[in-house]
Amino acid sequence: MCLARATVPPRGVRAGPPPPEEPMLKTRNRTSIMFVATGNRHKLREIAALLAPMRIEARACAELGDADIVEDGATFLANARTKLAAYAGRTDQWVLADDSGLEVPALGGAPGVNSARYARPHDDAANNAKLLAALASFGGAGRRARFVCAVALGLDGREVFATEGAVEGMILEAPRGGGGFGYDPLFFYPPCGATFAELSDRDKNRVSHRARALEAVAGFLRAHGAGER
Repeated sequence: MCLARATVPPRGVRAGPPPPEEPMLKTRNRTSIMFVATGNRHKLREIAALLAPMRIEARACAELGDADIVEDGATFLANARTKLAAYAGRTDQWVLADDSGLEVPALGGAPGVNSARYARPHDDAANNAKLLAALASFGGAGRRARFVCAVALGLDGREVFATEGAVEGMILEAPRGGGGFGYDPLFFYPPCGATFAELSDRDKNRVSHRARALEAVAGFLRAHGAGER
């Protein structure tokens, strides 16, 4: 079991209550439901597990209807905000939008916001193969990488909180492990001595970029009474 715990604070956190001129969010009597703007079932499962300790039920935004979303932002947070804008006005419940991916400094930050379509859209094997080919001539520090997760949280049709979480690791020369998704089999996390694909879901959810971002979201929600019954 990996006992490492995320200790690095998320990047770009906008924490705390809304500015004084805004009314405090009235959340204590709301049903503990959060709609998640993702079509990726793996992400939805991870987010649901991370929200479970708050007694918040994660549901897919597909329940709110279709949305034509073009993820053409230059940053993960820009794409998360685009997704949030498409759904936040459709419900009086919480809406969470996320965008995430892998950044390799030696490749100028690629795959970056194109992580899910680096070689072909949502083709993990092809995307991993392209990454390995791009890094074939790199060793040591040249294989450093980080996973980044940006989230935007909305309520009553507006964004109320946004944050990013990141986790540092290395890209191996061959995949290891049968769990996870995306680039997990190539992403080696030194504190655990394993790739994300080798970790159990529980261990991954203790240390991942998504866990770090959702930890900040959980703090915001607790400050506003969400999840209380």
